[in-house]
Amino acid sequence: MTVPVPPRIYCIPALEVPIVAVFRRGPTHWSHVGRWDLAGLTYESGAWLGGRIFPRRCDLSPDGRFLSYFAHKPSATWELGEAYVAVSKLPWLTALHAFATCGTWTRGYFFTPDASATPAREVLDLPIPYRLQSIPAVQFATERRRGWEEAPDSPPRDPRDAWDQYRNARMQKRQPGGHRLLCVESTGHAGGEFASEQAVDGLRVQYSLEADGQLTVLDDLQWADWDENGRLLVATRTGKVQVRQGGAGSEHTVFEMDLALLDPNPVPAPTWAQQW
Repeated sequence: MTVPVPPRIYCIPALEVPIVAVFRRGPTHWSHVGRWDLAGLTYESGAWLGGRIFPRRCDLSPDGRFLSYFAHKPSATWELGEAYVAVSKLPWLTALHAFATCGTWTRGYFFTPDASATPAREVLDLPIPYRLQSIPAVQFATERRRGWEEAPDSPPRDPRDAWDQYRNARMQKRQPGGHRLLCVESTGHAGGEFASEQAVDGLRVQYSLEADGQLTVLDDLQWADWDENGRLLVATRTGKVQVRQGGAGSEHTVFEMDLALLDPNPVPAPTWAQQW
């Protein structure tokens, strides 16, 4: 009997509202997007793509409404080809604006509300209050935009390492309103893990939690972050997304959705997601 492989999961919280974009990969040739509402403690399934989305090269707009995503769909027949960047409405992938890329080495784009920012050359001014900027070539770029900081003991980046892929960077984020410290470290050669051990965009990670001078390794997690209320948001290695609340030694799960139970089920996007 073949044991199903748990999905790979990566999440991107919105900066201004309690909404999280959830990216799920699996089976191998399928990607799925969901909308996780932290206020209502609900999960909404969205689009399925018969291809690959690169979550660390995607972004969710600060208001939680729009996705900027980088996809590779070998069977694509449209004029943009098989590798492209698109803007859509979460949790759907209907392209409201899109452009071709030079291939899978593309860095992807993030939303910025800075009206003075110079837009990327491939992107016209969009009918939304954000511009798109190229994601910098640095490990944990998405986390850095969400309050994570490089840990004091993180190894320095070699100035010759243009893509920042040859070090095991370590990041940390203090619990909002609390004293615990969430830590994440890249493990192994970040550029060489595209097909093993739940690596997302070639980056294997290990999370840990520091509380009261004690460091606990969170081996069960493939993604984690704090919400604005100090609750721990996690994606487990078995494929569940959870909200965990409480302090060290008294943490309990207040929400759980098992994404490993989902099977590919592509359906058309609703009308509201097909227009700006």
